[in-house]
Amino acid sequence: MTNDAILKQLGYTVTESAMAQVEKVIKNTNNFDQVEKHLISLHHQLQAHLSYVALSSNKDYFKIKNEAKGTAMISEVNEIIARWSDKYKIGIEKVDGRDTYYIIGYK
Repeated sequence: MTNDAILKQLGYTVTESAMAQVEKVIKNTNNFDQVEKHLISLHHQLQAHLSYVALSSNKDYFKIKNEAKGTAMISEVNEIIARWSDKYKIGIEKVDGRDTYYIIGYK
């Protein structure tokens, strides 16, 4: 998938700065070719729960934002994320105090 296609699938407008950011994120993601296969499907699955995959504004990683409402739904989304990570062997790092995760790359 091309970088502009990734941006579009994640809901971003394709701009020069967004293209530069996604390029940095891809280079920083361990074995991105293994992650790329599953990134967009996770994004689509999470959208039904008010959650999504995005570009991080703090680090050069994709991030997973769990913005589900209610304790039960937040737990369910965290479980979806954990199963996705385990199934596809993709390393994630939880942000302290938040239901947000950085996608580090293929384990």
